[in-house]
Amino acid sequence: MAVLEELEPQEVFHYFEELSQIPRGTFNTKAVSDYCVKFANDRGLEVIQDELNNVIIKKPGTEGYEESEPVIVQGHLDMVCEKTEVSDHDFEKDPLDLYVEDGFVKARDTTLGADDGIAVAIALALLDSDTIPHPPLEAVFTVDEEVGMGGAGGIDLTPLKGKMLINLDSEDEGTIIAGCAGGLSFCMNLPVGRKQVTGDCLEVTIRGLKGGHSGMEIHHQRGNANKLAGRLLNRLNQNMDISLAEVQGGAKDNVIPSACTFTIVVHDSVKAEMIIENMENVWKQEFGEDEPELEVIVTKTENIEKSVMSDMDMKKVIFFINNCQNGVYGFSRSLKGLVETSDNLGVVTTEENKVSFVFLIRSSVSSKMEEMKEAFISWAEFLGGTYELSGAYPAWMYKENSKIRPIVAEVFEKVYGKTPNISTIHAGLECGLLSGKKPELDCVSFGPRMYDIHSVNERLDIASTWRMWNIIKEVLKECK
Repeated sequence: MAVLEELEPQEVFHYFEELSQIPRGTFNTKAVSDYCVKFANDRGLEVIQDELNNVIIKKPGTEGYEESEPVIVQGHLDMVCEKTEVSDHDFEKDPLDLYVEDGFVKARDTTLGADDGIAVAIALALLDSDTIPHPPLEAVFTVDEEVGMGGAGGIDLTPLKGKMLINLDSEDEGTIIAGCAGGLSFCMNLPVGRKQVTGDCLEVTIRGLKGGHSGMEIHHQRGNANKLAGRLLNRLNQNMDISLAEVQGGAKDNVIPSACTFTIVVHDSVKAEMIIENMENVWKQEFGEDEPELEVIVTKTENIEKSVMSDMDMKKVIFFINNCQNGVYGFSRSLKGLVETSDNLGVVTTEENKVSFVFLIRSSVSSKMEEMKEAFISWAEFLGGTYELSGAYPAWMYKENSKIRPIVAEVFEKVYGKTPNISTIHAGLECGLLSGKKPELDCVSFGPRMYDIHSVNERLDIASTWRMWNIIKEVLKECK
């Protein structure tokens, strides 16, 4: 029996569950792309699949809507792949293990992929229906959104006739998004020399942090495990002799890292463990109830020989992790309370001859993003490292004169009995790249309520999904 078959709207959750059976992590989207193509072919709909695996499906308008202006419905096929430390889930081949609890759809020990599987499910349900009134529909499914928005960056939009675009990649119900920040990925590679030392080896793991989306949750000041590792290493190095072998934390630049592990060699392991325990207690006091699962685990191996970084290179690594900018850099001057500029130290990896640091820089003001980029370039040059820039995408600027936004706002007001919140967000949405390719696009973004996306606690509100389904149906009805 399907886990979600009793949930409403049944047609949406049917497709969401089917999508959840298909592994679709970023850069692993061929299977889910082919699924969408088969869906279209089975229904005799026009479909375009490009070499990147982006898919466009077109459906004519229903009776009375044949000559209406087409509406574009858009979402992305890929999902963030995060799992608990105890999970043996293989994102390359295993389906998600869905379950329903307390009014939410969840996935056991993994991310849920409602970001953005629910958008694809809603679009497929619209395309499959013979009873929903709508203008000509153009469903656009992009790939690799979660890492650099490569699908939106490479898609050819010339086949699209529509100018009004509804993006379903938002998770704050009741809010209509009308703009978003731009961003870029910055990677610094710091070379390290090696030497052999003998002593007690301590593997220190900081874990249990909430993590989450590095744009949507950045203002919550959640713990960044990589930054905490830098702080602890700095405390250890200030108070005793240590040698650093490696530091590994985080998996993606757009996820606040919930765990980080570093390995050190010391001659006084008792003192080191006391410093670590004290730092753990300090953090628990500082974070309070915001990070209830935070813990530091130490595994000790006595009297071994190990390859470690040279003293000077170790100092550079610790200095950078401890002192680099991370988190909110500035708030908007025009939209009070909204984050304008931020960065996230999402990934730290150690290889034999280098340590790499990957940041995602975000800003709704291009000059501020340039300022932060230049600051990181200065860090790299000062410390003798190299750097790489990738995945840059533009901000989606708020459009004063919109045709689709008033329609959506009116429908929202009917449903909720109050004027909706119209805002911009500090996260990357594909509307920026898509409107850059097709400047006449008039975009809005909304979606059902989701919590803790990009983390193993991700969950989708069932009742909210039902409301969003009714809203988009009513919006399409009004686009006659």
